[in-house]
Amino acid sequence: MKTEDAVAHGIKATAGVVTSAAIVTVAVFAIFVNLGWLDFKMMGVGLAAAILIDATIIRAVLLPATMKLLGDWNWYLPKSLDWLPHVGPGDGAGLPPEVVRPGRPASMPTPGAA
Repeated sequence: MKTEDAVAHGIKATAGVVTSAAIVTVAVFAIFVNLGWLDFKMMGVGLAAAILIDATIIRAVLLPATMKLLGDWNWYLPKSLDWLPHVGPGDGAGLPPEVVRPGRPASMPTPGAA
């Protein structure tokens, strides 16, 4: 699967959940504005604005755009994290090793190389 396809699929699969969670969270924090203490009012406005900005600008615009620009670099795992479990499609049976655990993209320089 290409990076563009993965980004499009990720947006389609998570858009409803992210939007619903953002609406509920913003509504809850907006209720804080009706409380008596100024500290609660400020916290409510700040948190509601932060969640709204995160759900709209960051998750809907910046994250997909950044992933599109990074291309294969999205899937790069540094050698220092080789201890992490190998996770792939299913158990990887019948797939070539480079599909189950892809190597470094050809366009990516080796870390520490001059």
